[in-house]
Amino acid sequence: MESGTTEEGTEVGYNSENVKKAKLHSTLAALLDDPILADVPRKPTLSDVDTLISLEMGSAMRISILKLDGTSFDVAVMNSATVKDLKLAIKKKVTELEQSKMGHRHISWRHVWSNFCLAHHNEKLLDDQAALQDFGVRNNSQVQFLPYVVSKVSGSHSKSKRRKHRFFHGLNEH
Repeated sequence: MESGTTEEGTEVGYNSENVKKAKLHSTLAALLDDPILADVPRKPTLSDVDTLISLEMGSAMRISILKLDGTSFDVAVMNSATVKDLKLAIKKKVTELEQSKMGHRHISWRHVWSNFCLAHHNEKLLDDQAALQDFGVRNNSQVQFLPYVVSKVSGSHSKSKRRKHRFFHGLNEH
């Protein structure tokens, strides 16, 4: 038996499947380094690629997200996207940016969305099921983060107030 082969006669370590994968990865890396493809994520999913193709074809829109510190970043969503779709795109983009800069870092999105909301032309995007186009969001629109203030009419935080009240009520009894 020759060295480097198995009993079946196939080569170990340099089989054609490994060579194909290596070529694919090097080609993909070279493509992603091209400045024209700067908006493609480092590890793109099929959904990412589909959205970017739709963006080029006009059935998706690029939205600039203005953060509270004055910096911004862009996300791409389909023209039919809802507020929830935009939030998911923001979450994905921020996670990608954070990992490229600092490695793994956990962001509590529940905390973010309970304290901040998105707004377009000072109109808060509070209904996750509403279409972005209903708020006038179009291609190249800017959406910004704003502090989320709960109105007394909505009573969204009434549970937490009741819990707090019960907690303090229990302290007063002793």
